[in-house]
Amino acid sequence: MMFAMPTAAFAQGTDPAGSGPINNALLWLQGTLLGTVATTVAVMAVAAIGFMMLTGRMNWRFGATVIVGVFILFGATTIVAGIQSAAG
Repeated sequence: MMFAMPTAAFAQGTDPAGSGPINNALLWLQGTLLGTVATTVAVMAVAAIGFMMLTGRMNWRFGATVIVGVFILFGATTIVAGIQSAAG
């Protein structure tokens, strides 16, 4: 009877074959997008856009879109964790 049991559940903790380089590339990309340099650039971008919005040189809608995009980029892990906890 034990031989008739499905063994697919044992493979859930491992990565698919050949995904090592892909995982490494995605982890590098995540580190680059969320690293110290990216954080510094994002802070300067939000400050510059906020200043341009206050002085009337930039459309408020475009400025708000950029600022919301930065928040989504840096809060992506928290957003995904919230969605996963709500779904499961």
